Amino acid sequence: MPDIFQTQIKNALADPNLQSALDTNAENRLHARVQGYASLREEWLILRERAHGVRDETIANLDQYLTQFIDKVESNGIIVHKAEDASEAVQIVLDIAQHSDAQLIAKSKTMVSEEIGLNHAMTSTGIRVVETDLGEYIIQLRNEPPAHIITPAVHLKREQVGQTFHEKLGVPLTNDIATMTSVARQELRQIFLNADIGISGVNFGVADTGTLCMVTNEGNGRMVTTIPPVHIALMGIERLVPSMDDLALMLALLPRSATGQKITVYVNLINSPRQTEDADGPFERHLVLVNNGRTALRTSPLSEALLCIRCGAGLNACPVFREIGGHSYVNPNGKPSTYPGPIGSIVSPGLFGQSEFGQLARASSLCGACKEACPVDIDLPKLLLRVRAGGISMQPGRAESKISLSVQLGMKIYAWLVTKPKIFAFSQQIAGLATSLLPGDPHWMQVPGFTGWGRSRDLPKPSRHPFRSWWADRPIKEMEVELSDNVEHEVLREKRLNSQAEKSDTKSLIDWFAAELSALDGRFELIESDGGRDAQILKLGEQILSLLHGKDISSIMSWQTDQLPSGLVDYLKDHGIQVVQKADPSIKAGLTGVLAAIAETGTLVLHSGPERLQAASLLPEVHIAVLEARAIFSGMDQVFNLDELMDSAAVTLISGPSRTADIEMTLSLGVHGPREVYVFCLSD
Repeated sequence: MPDIFQTQIKNALADPNLQSALDTNAENRLHARVQGYASLREEWLILRERAHGVRDETIANLDQYLTQFIDKVESNGIIVHKAEDASEAVQIVLDIAQHSDAQLIAKSKTMVSEEIGLNHAMTSTGIRVVETDLGEYIIQLRNEPPAHIITPAVHLKREQVGQTFHEKLGVPLTNDIATMTSVARQELRQIFLNADIGISGVNFGVADTGTLCMVTNEGNGRMVTTIPPVHIALMGIERLVPSMDDLALMLALLPRSATGQKITVYVNLINSPRQTEDADGPFERHLVLVNNGRTALRTSPLSEALLCIRCGAGLNACPVFREIGGHSYVNPNGKPSTYPGPIGSIVSPGLFGQSEFGQLARASSLCGACKEACPVDIDLPKLLLRVRAGGISMQPGRAESKISLSVQLGMKIYAWLVTKPKIFAFSQQIAGLATSLLPGDPHWMQVPGFTGWGRSRDLPKPSRHPFRSWWADRPIKEMEVELSDNVEHEVLREKRLNSQAEKSDTKSLIDWFAAELSALDGRFELIESDGGRDAQILKLGEQILSLLHGKDISSIMSWQTDQLPSGLVDYLKDHGIQVVQKADPSIKAGLTGVLAAIAETGTLVLHSGPERLQAASLLPEVHIAVLEARAIFSGMDQVFNLDELMDSAAVTLISGPSRTADIEMTLSLGVHGPREVYVFCLSD
């Protein structure tokens, strides 16, 4: 490994703050992922196999799907640009910005923009670009690259963030995470409102509908795609799925793998620019399709890496990444890789060259933890070995030339030994006997001077009781217990699936939705229909009025009267509430209807259109939604079949209040979107 790479690793291992931050991230993410998978309606391995098939088939027929996607996107009114490389992508964005006389750009997290160096290029022309994801905002203030593709500031402790805010923003020094989150909300609110252009990434493009899908938790993704007059979406050409059904599958796996959530707080589905009669939204949308080496990667031995959906699960599972962090993955000149961890050690040399980032693949134990965690079942260890052997070019002998003769000899001896079971078993016994004569330190063999292998590795003591002997001596009763545990697991899984099926078939959909919403810190109130519809609306008005008075709120931002239950808006006006039906950032509460709801995830589905102000569910601190019980569906796949989704310029799936865990993995609500979500459900 090059000296700079080694130095970065050593510095990371010696940094106690980094080690503590990485440990917290890994423990929390892995625990949450296990819980997230347990809530799936189908077995995780079955869904993963299906997702692998979808992504594999898409990449195999990428030209066909890309043509279909572009045709549909353009017919929807979005302007499509094709960029062969990073410089062309940057120039396209710069041309759009100059044509729009843009001075300020609000940007949500997009790894493609990091890949092409967009921020630096725009700033050099005098255009101000502000990152609005909390983690990205923090590292932008610190002039650092992201340390993780999901949690950019994972390497920082709260004290470091507090010091950064104090120095860069001039606010009082604090280590309180809720206070720091509020500071970011206040600082970035005017950025959203004043931005000339909003820039976002694209998690998935749907080929047969031309839909752009973006997932976020904080609400900044909604902000930059809703409030500025111009929206630019950056998308790698490989980020396609054939259909909305395939999108539903990916959305069942992506958030669970990334953060352990059943679904992110906001899933934004964008079909077109603002339509003629729409209440709000950008008048102009652009999609920049970025190649930047992906076509070459697709025809290389590393093509499977294009299946990646950028969930970050492989990073969280990797024992190497969990010790050295994202900033350690650098090229020979010290330039950080945009994509760190196991997948980055494949994608970076695949996109940017073996000589630049080929050495990253050696920062891996090849233990397979990344493959086990991958929601689309990419064989990452196999690809890492291919990079070690020469990556895209696969030149014979290239990897051998980088390995010392002593290591080559040792590997040949080891290979001979492990293919002789009896000799290998005998050698284990000898090594075990020798263990008692060795010093107590379990990492007893560090010999960098002899082979170079030990510079970043320790060889543990041989066990006095190797696995082979333990397995042979294992009691029959212990094996029976394991078998019983497996049977119990299957029984529990069947019970879970049966329970969910029962919920889908009964009126308990309301209870299911209410429970899921409450788990997401949302509030639910069922308004019964006893006494008829008029009495029900009266009770609804009283409940909302009581809520507003309790919060000392006298004005609300609202959808138009025709889009809400008849008589509700008039009731609120008659009782002293000022109802504003246009965007007003000073108003603290917003009132909306709901197209549909998803019981499985506690999700509200709102669609843009005439008299349906998107800002009412986005800008205020409190979002009040009125839901008809008959509009509750069990799963996302059912909702994705609704005609209204494709007829609207934008659709948003909302699951609870805005949230972030970008500072020390500590949950904070209301970073950009509403801090509170109240759902009043009208029974049939």
